Amino acid sequence: MAKYTVVTMPGDGIGNQVLPQALRLLRAVGFDAEYLHADIGWECWCKQGNALPERTVELLAKHKLGLFGAITSKPKREAEAELNPDLKGKGYSYFSPIVTMRQRFNLDTCIRPCVSFPGNPLNFIRKRSDGGFDEPLVNVVVFRQNTEGLYVGVEWTNPPEQVRSALAAHPKFKPFVGTPGSDLAVSVRIITRRAARKICKAAFEWARKYSYKSVTICEKPNVLRETSGMMEEEAKAVAKEYPGIALWSTNIDAQTMWLTKNPEEYGVVVASNLFGDVISDAFAGLIGGLGFAASGNIGDEVAVFEPTHGSAPKYAELDPPIVNPIAMFLSAVMMLEHVGETEKAKRIRDAIAVVVKEGRVRTYDMMRLCGGPNAIRRGAASTIEMTDAVLAKVETSEDVACAVSGRGSA
Repeated sequence: MAKYTVVTMPGDGIGNQVLPQALRLLRAVGFDAEYLHADIGWECWCKQGNALPERTVELLAKHKLGLFGAITSKPKREAEAELNPDLKGKGYSYFSPIVTMRQRFNLDTCIRPCVSFPGNPLNFIRKRSDGGFDEPLVNVVVFRQNTEGLYVGVEWTNPPEQVRSALAAHPKFKPFVGTPGSDLAVSVRIITRRAARKICKAAFEWARKYSYKSVTICEKPNVLRETSGMMEEEAKAVAKEYPGIALWSTNIDAQTMWLTKNPEEYGVVVASNLFGDVISDAFAGLIGGLGFAASGNIGDEVAVFEPTHGSAPKYAELDPPIVNPIAMFLSAVMMLEHVGETEKAKRIRDAIAVVVKEGRVRTYDMMRLCGGPNAIRRGAASTIEMTDAVLAKVETSEDVACAVSGRGSA
């Protein structure tokens, strides 16, 4: 019987290309797991009116560990248009299954490492006055509160009268009192003190564990005085428990400028849901883009790991596949670290680092090529070729380990 059971959810588009390649690496390092396929995503929505089927929820509830690929999400009207005709008009409403999953299992801590690999041609560089350039190491981990904020889904177009009445009690709503309901859309940003404190605590704990010198609370308290104000207030309260770690406070808009000036100065960043989403993508752009961006959705019992890229449907049917699988690999690495398999995680991460530094195998994004079938003809590695290259380094590392320890290889 396997030591672990992992619920695998390829989802839509390129999720079906990159997740199987990650499983190849997990098997290569000897991760003792049984993999259970589970459905999620756009096809489930179109056929069943539910992008996160209950059978998938039940598997996650039982086994507690998930590896997820990517999903397609579309605006409300487009989603309704693609719904099975038999289901239209029956009250079905599309909502992102990954957001639903986070809320269903209270996966309230999202961890998004943004760490550059030396030699990556997509890394951030800074020009010097002598014509040369510096390539600072970006080593940032974003902690995103994953279940609250603007992503809770409490919103209306043409809000009901009791909602309008409640809003009208606030003096700032006065300019909108006469707006017709069909012309009025409202989204509610919800922050609770408990969740704000928990995500800030997680950020400081990570900083202490991995010797980061600072935690930055990235919000907008000068305008969003109540919600961002509470986030900052809790960050300050938590910081008192960690006297050796500096607390910095930045506004989200200013932070997007500063991260392209001096990204090496930042360590751990903590933010509410939307701002954490924005700033993690921004930092990811400095380390190679979404092809290198992994994340973990962590709850008290269940944890799901995923690359932060989308389903990229325009690339999903290409043969051979061309997308960069490294973000998926790094998500698998995060899963290994989560369950305590740190040696196996290090072998995969080190193998990726060697392949990137050598530069002999690069996917189309790493070569700054346009995606499409021509990318392979112009020298880009396919998804499978990149996996083969990383796999070769993993297997070499095992041979070296066996030689050093005196063990024979099977």
